[in-house]
Amino acid sequence: MGRGPLAGPVVAAAVWLPERIELRLLELGLNDSKKLSAERREMLAAIIRSDALSGVGLIDAARIDEINILKASLEAMGMAVDELDGAMEHLSPNLLLIDGNQTISPHPLPNVRQHAMVRGDQRAVCIAAASVVAKVCRDEIMVGYDELYPGYGFARHKGYPSAEHTRALARLGPCPIHRRSYQGVDPKRSFLREKSS
Repeated sequence: MGRGPLAGPVVAAAVWLPERIELRLLELGLNDSKKLSAERREMLAAIIRSDALSGVGLIDAARIDEINILKASLEAMGMAVDELDGAMEHLSPNLLLIDGNQTISPHPLPNVRQHAMVRGDQRAVCIAAASVVAKVCRDEIMVGYDELYPGYGFARHKGYPSAEHTRALARLGPCPIHRRSYQGVDPKRSFLREKSS
């Protein structure tokens, strides 16, 4: 979660859902995290964290700049699967469903088959659940960064390129959590200057 923002980490989650929890989440309106209100996401994430098994991986802005957002997203997914695997104890998964069109490499669980699903958060309950956990986790991180780096409005826009954020970048310049490789972050290439040229 968080490929598009100009600041903050990219966060991925991996989730294993018992059938009874899967049904409960569907009854409560589980969907693609972007289609849910913040309150609904937080409620669903709390259930997933307490009643299912999950793992989270995150890659910071410096690493995103180093390897690019796609590779960073896949690396975060691998970390999330590793953490989930550590929590599974006696459970043995036989399939990893991956949101997107690429599988994770290097494979975090070499004996488990991977299947990439475009728009997976709309097609598989476990991927939708993982997207909710990742989104809530990332939002919590960005609220913390809002206190650490005041003036950018991270608690409101979560690092996405809103008008408020681009104005703050033009005024303050980038802070340590900005993705320097992204267009609009480099002060010489800000959105405001590009629009006026």
